[in-house]
Amino acid sequence: MARKIKREDEEATIDMTPMLDIVFIMLIFFIVTTSFVKEAGIDVQKPKAANASKKPSANIFIAVRENGEIWMDKRVVDVERVSANIEKLLAEQPTDIVIIQADKKAEHGIVVKVMDAIKDAGIDKISIAAASGG
Repeated sequence: MARKIKREDEEATIDMTPMLDIVFIMLIFFIVTTSFVKEAGIDVQKPKAANASKKPSANIFIAVRENGEIWMDKRVVDVERVSANIEKLLAEQPTDIVIIQADKKAEHGIVVKVMDAIKDAGIDKISIAAASGG
Protein backbone atom coordinates (compact mmCIF):
# COMPACT_ATOMS: atom_id res chain seq x y z
CA MET A 1 0.00 0.00 0.00
CA ALA A 2 1.48 3.21 -1.19
CA ARG A 3 1.29 6.11 1.13
CA LYS A 4 1.18 9.64 -0.03
CA ILE A 5 3.73 11.62 1.79
CA LYS A 6 2.91 15.26 2.26
CA ARG A 7 5.91 17.46 2.14
CA GLU A 8 5.65 20.19 4.66
CA ASP A 9 8.55 22.12 3.25
CA GLU A 10 6.71 22.95 0.00
CA GLU A 11 5.70 26.56 -0.03
CA ALA A 12 2.71 28.02 -1.75
CA THR A 13 3.80 29.81 -4.89
CA ILE A 14 2.04 32.37 -7.03
CA ASP A 15 1.95 31.74 -10.74
CA MET A 16 3.30 34.89 -12.44
CA THR A 17 2.59 33.76 -16.00
CA PRO A 18 -0.84 35.44 -16.40
CA MET A 19 0.50 38.74 -15.09
CA LEU A 20 3.48 38.61 -17.44
CA ASP A 21 1.14 37.84 -20.34
CA ILE A 22 -0.97 40.90 -19.56
CA VAL A 23 2.07 43.16 -19.24
CA PHE A 24 3.44 41.86 -22.54
CA ILE A 25 0.10 42.44 -24.31
CA MET A 26 -0.08 45.98 -22.90
CA LEU A 27 3.46 46.66 -24.12
CA ILE A 28 2.57 45.51 -27.63
CA PHE A 29 -0.60 47.63 -27.56
CA PHE A 30 1.30 50.79 -26.62
CA ILE A 31 4.00 50.18 -29.22
CA VAL A 32 1.44 49.65 -31.99
CA THR A 33 -0.75 52.63 -31.10
CA THR A 34 2.07 55.13 -30.61
CA SER A 35 2.47 57.65 -33.40
CA PHE A 36 5.97 58.86 -33.99
CA VAL A 37 6.27 62.54 -34.82
CA LYS A 38 9.15 63.79 -36.93
CA GLU A 39 10.02 67.04 -35.20
CA ALA A 40 11.92 69.75 -37.02
CA GLY A 41 14.59 69.76 -34.31
CA ILE A 42 14.71 73.45 -33.39
CA ASP A 43 12.53 76.04 -31.70
CA VAL A 44 11.45 79.10 -33.63
CA GLN A 45 9.69 82.28 -32.55
CA LYS A 46 6.32 81.83 -34.16
CA PRO A 47 4.29 84.88 -35.10
CA LYS A 48 1.22 85.52 -32.98
CA ALA A 49 -2.21 85.15 -34.54
CA ALA A 50 -5.49 86.29 -33.04
CA ASN A 51 -7.40 83.47 -34.70
CA ALA A 52 -4.91 80.64 -34.25
CA SER A 53 -6.65 77.29 -34.00
CA LYS A 54 -5.49 73.79 -33.16
CA LYS A 55 -5.24 71.52 -36.17
CA PRO A 56 -5.16 67.75 -36.18
CA SER A 57 -1.73 66.51 -35.25
CA ALA A 58 0.71 66.01 -38.08
CA ASN A 59 3.69 63.71 -38.27
CA ILE A 60 6.02 65.95 -40.27
CA PHE A 61 7.26 69.33 -39.08
CA ILE A 62 9.48 71.68 -41.08
CA ALA A 63 11.12 74.66 -39.36
CA VAL A 64 12.40 77.76 -41.14
CA ARG A 65 14.78 79.90 -39.10
CA GLU A 66 15.19 83.64 -39.46
CA ASN A 67 18.55 83.16 -41.22
CA GLY A 68 16.89 80.96 -43.88
CA GLU A 69 17.95 77.54 -42.58
CA ILE A 70 15.39 74.80 -43.18
CA TRP A 71 15.25 72.06 -40.54
CA MET A 72 13.64 68.65 -41.00
CA ASP A 73 14.05 65.57 -38.84
CA LYS A 74 16.58 67.36 -36.56
CA ARG A 75 18.95 68.35 -39.39
CA VAL A 76 19.49 71.22 -41.83
CA VAL A 77 18.14 70.60 -45.34
CA ASP A 78 18.52 72.56 -48.59
CA VAL A 79 15.28 73.85 -50.08
CA GLU A 80 15.92 71.63 -53.14
CA ARG A 81 15.98 68.52 -50.92
CA VAL A 82 12.79 69.25 -48.98
CA SER A 83 10.58 67.33 -51.42
CA ALA A 84 12.82 64.23 -51.38
CA ASN A 85 12.99 64.26 -47.58
CA ILE A 86 9.22 64.52 -47.30
CA GLU A 87 8.81 61.58 -49.67
CA LYS A 88 11.22 59.57 -47.49
CA LEU A 89 9.29 60.49 -44.33
CA LEU A 90 5.99 59.65 -46.03
CA ALA A 91 7.32 56.19 -46.87
CA GLU A 92 8.06 55.64 -43.17
CA GLN A 93 4.73 56.98 -41.90
CA PRO A 94 2.06 58.28 -44.26
CA THR A 95 0.29 61.54 -43.41
CA ASP A 96 -1.81 64.05 -45.27
CA ILE A 97 -0.67 67.24 -43.51
CA VAL A 98 2.65 69.01 -42.94
CA ILE A 99 3.18 71.82 -40.45
CA ILE A 100 5.66 74.60 -41.21
CA GLN A 101 7.11 76.32 -38.17
CA ALA A 102 8.47 79.53 -39.68
CA ASP A 103 10.22 82.11 -37.54
CA LYS A 104 8.43 85.45 -37.53
CA LYS A 105 11.55 87.06 -39.04
CA ALA A 106 12.03 84.39 -41.74
CA GLU A 107 11.96 85.53 -45.35
CA HIS A 108 8.63 85.06 -47.07
CA GLY A 109 10.27 83.74 -50.25
CA ILE A 110 11.94 80.81 -48.49
CA VAL A 111 8.66 79.80 -46.81
CA VAL A 112 6.92 79.87 -50.21
CA LYS A 113 9.68 77.69 -51.72
CA VAL A 114 9.23 75.21 -48.87
CA MET A 115 5.47 75.19 -49.49
CA ASP A 116 6.07 74.50 -53.20
CA ALA A 117 8.39 71.61 -52.31
CA ILE A 118 5.72 70.16 -50.01
CA LYS A 119 3.17 70.36 -52.83
CA ASP A 120 5.67 68.67 -55.18
CA ALA A 121 5.93 65.79 -52.68
CA GLY A 122 2.17 65.26 -53.03
CA ILE A 123 0.81 66.86 -49.86
CA ASP A 124 -1.95 69.42 -50.31
CA LYS A 125 -2.65 70.26 -46.67
CA ILE A 126 -0.06 72.66 -45.29
CA SER A 127 -0.42 74.46 -41.97
CA ILE A 128 1.67 77.36 -40.72
CA ALA A 129 2.29 77.21 -36.99
CA ALA A 130 1.48 80.36 -35.01
CA ALA A 131 1.44 81.25 -31.35
CA SER A 132 -1.93 81.93 -29.78
CA GLY A 133 -2.78 85.48 -28.86
CA GLY A 134 -2.97 88.77 -30.68
